[in-house]
Amino acid sequence: MKLLKKTTCITMLFNFFMTSTLLPVYAADTNELNWYYMAKGKGNVAEQPKESADFLKDCAGYYVGDTTQKVIYLTFDEGYENGNTGKILDILKEVEVPAAFFVTKPYIDSQPDLIKRMVNEGHIVGNHSVHHPSMASIHDKEKFKAEFTGVEEAYKNLIGSDMPKYFRPPMGKYSKQSLEMTKELGYKTIFWSFAYKDWLVNSQPSESYAIEKITNGGHPGCIMLLHAVSITNTNVLKTVIESLKADGYVFKSLDYLDNSNETEAEAQAKFNYAPQKILAQQYTTINQ
Repeated sequence: MKLLKKTTCITMLFNFFMTSTLLPVYAADTNELNWYYMAKGKGNVAEQPKESADFLKDCAGYYVGDTTQKVIYLTFDEGYENGNTGKILDILKEVEVPAAFFVTKPYIDSQPDLIKRMVNEGHIVGNHSVHHPSMASIHDKEKFKAEFTGVEEAYKNLIGSDMPKYFRPPMGKYSKQSLEMTKELGYKTIFWSFAYKDWLVNSQPSESYAIEKITNGGHPGCIMLLHAVSITNTNVLKTVIESLKADGYVFKSLDYLDNSNETEAEAQAKFNYAPQKILAQQYTTINQ
């Protein structure tokens, strides 16, 4: 009996030692996580969450692009239209900056003319799901897939071509499983390394605050998230773009995420995404 107790005690101590000191601790694949980043000051690359550091890249997840160059990838989330997107497109056209607009199915259904304009003017229209749920909460593969295909079908019915395979997780909620399932559908998951509290339409930041916050948030390889519902963002957009350009930054499309040195022709060959001049001819009938 004493020998049995001694053996059991040794076994328990061994198991505790192994799990607490030698084996790494990972979040369960289905645990819901919230995206965040750790800012490192103006011009310094933000740090990604430790919770997903071991699997983000393998799951085709991105929060930065090429951090060896002063390049910024500008993105907008479009949950609903607040009357600003047309003005934002005007500014982007004037300053010749490409962007990605992540849209839901209701947005496509309610704003077809804006979607056509985004495409015609050379911007990416990315997938932001049908119902804007936490993708980490959906474990059934068919239900998960439906959040993507519903948007894809609405886009193709409107534009006539396949939707670019970029996905922005609603509310920044994800899990290892959701990223893996997104990758299986052929998508890259696009997080961000800069964002700020700009989405509360009745509590907008001041323009001076926004200019300082956004320009200080830029860094090499920055994926910048702004919300198009923000009137402040709309009013300061030209100023912050010109300021960042003056600081040596170049704005590039998400199509250049994996290789910022890639030529335009090479990017077009890889993605079903045409530049403005081609699109103006290709979609003439759509705008009539």
